[in-house]
Amino acid sequence: MKLSFTKMHGCGNNYIYFNCFDQTVPDPEALSIQLSEPHFGIGGDGIILISPSDKADAQMRIFNADGSEGKMCGNGIRCVGKYLYDNGMTDGRTTITIDTLSGVKTLRLTVKDGKMLSARVDMGAAILAPRDIPVDMDGRDVIGAPIVVDEKVYHMTCVSMGNPHCVIFQKEDVDDLDLARIGPKFEHHPLFPERVNTEFVNVLPDGSLKMRVWERGSGETWACGTGSCAVGVAACLNGYANKNEDITVHLRGGDLTIRYTDETVFMTGAATTVFKGEIDI
Repeated sequence: MKLSFTKMHGCGNNYIYFNCFDQTVPDPEALSIQLSEPHFGIGGDGIILISPSDKADAQMRIFNADGSEGKMCGNGIRCVGKYLYDNGMTDGRTTITIDTLSGVKTLRLTVKDGKMLSARVDMGAAILAPRDIPVDMDGRDVIGAPIVVDEKVYHMTCVSMGNPHCVIFQKEDVDDLDLARIGPKFEHHPLFPERVNTEFVNVLPDGSLKMRVWERGSGETWACGTGSCAVGVAACLNGYANKNEDITVHLRGGDLTIRYTDETVFMTGAATTVFKGEIDI
C-alpha cells in the first residue's frame, strides 16, 4: 500500500507525520522502526500519527525509532499544530487543542502569511513525586540526588512532563560528553522502571542553559521539548533560574523558551516542514 507523509522538525527533532484523517497506518510500531532508519528508510526520530479526536482538534500518537510508543513530544506537538493550521484544518483558529497520552494540550500559534511560525504550548504541571515519574526512590521529590553510573557519582533532578526525565547539571562542557556511551546506562538504570530520558546541562554565564539529551527509545536527538521543560523546572528547583521568567534552553538543533509557573510549564518554539512524499510499504 502507498502512504502519504510529511517530514517535519522542531529544533532538529525530526519525525515522519501521517495524516490519519485521510488514511490508515497499519502496525505503526514496526513502521516506525522501518522508516526511521536513515539508510533504508526515510530517516528520523520516529513517526507521529495525526488522527481525529472526540475531545480535541486532533490526537497525536508518537512512536519512537525503536517502535515503542511515547506519551508526549514537545517538539512534535508544535509540528502537529503547524500541520493542522497550514493545511486548513483549524478553520483559521490560532488557539487549538491536541489530545496526547499525557492529556489534552493547548497551543497558541503565531502565524504569518497563512503559515504557522511558532507555537506556545501549555505543557501542564511538572510532576515531581518519585512514584509518579517514576523513579524507584522515596520522598516527595528527587532534587540533586546522587546516582552512580559507571562508577561515577552524578547528582540528578527528576521531573515528569508526561514522560520521565533525569536532569544532570555539570561543569564539564556537554559538547565533550560521550553521550552514546553514557546515555544508555542512564536509560536502563534500575532506578527507572520505565527507562528514562536524560539531559546533561551547562548553566551559561548569561543564565541560559545548554543541554544535550539522550531519549529513551531514540538515542541522542537534536532537541527534546519535554526535556527542555524538565530542564527549566530543574534549573528553578536548583537555584539556577527563577519561576515566572523566560528561560532560554540551547539545544543542538536550536533554542526553546521555557517558563515554569506554579500551575504549569509553557514551552515556545518554531516548527518547520521539510518535505512531503509518498512511500510504498
